[in-house]
Amino acid sequence: MIEGRFGDQDDLFFEIELIADNSLELPVDALLDTGFSDWLAINDQDLDGLDWTYVNKEKMRTAKGEFNFDLYVGKVRIEGQEFDIPVHVGAGVPEFLIGRQWLKNRRLVVDMSAGILTLEAI
Repeated sequence: MIEGRFGDQDDLFFEIELIADNSLELPVDALLDTGFSDWLAINDQDLDGLDWTYVNKEKMRTAKGEFNFDLYVGKVRIEGQEFDIPVHVGAGVPEFLIGRQWLKNRRLVVDMSAGILTLEAI
């Protein structure tokens, strides 16, 4: 189980680790975006140094309209477990975003009044 933190606007943040191709580990705070239907989205500037494998381009609908994203295979660690996942990379992605796919194998517990935010393996 990982404990998250609430942002200034009650955003849901969880620390994950991005793992570069050379095994360098980069801990980042990722925003859980329930409007994002995939695994991970990052800004194109954050891709530098990770050396992840490019797959293709993919058009996605966002709150601001349709955009083209570069799709990469990336490696992340959550709760000590490593995952090879598709990563959507684009200009203007404001945060590291984790999406709803994580909720297929994790239980999200949010109790703002008690200050509880967790994401745990099912």
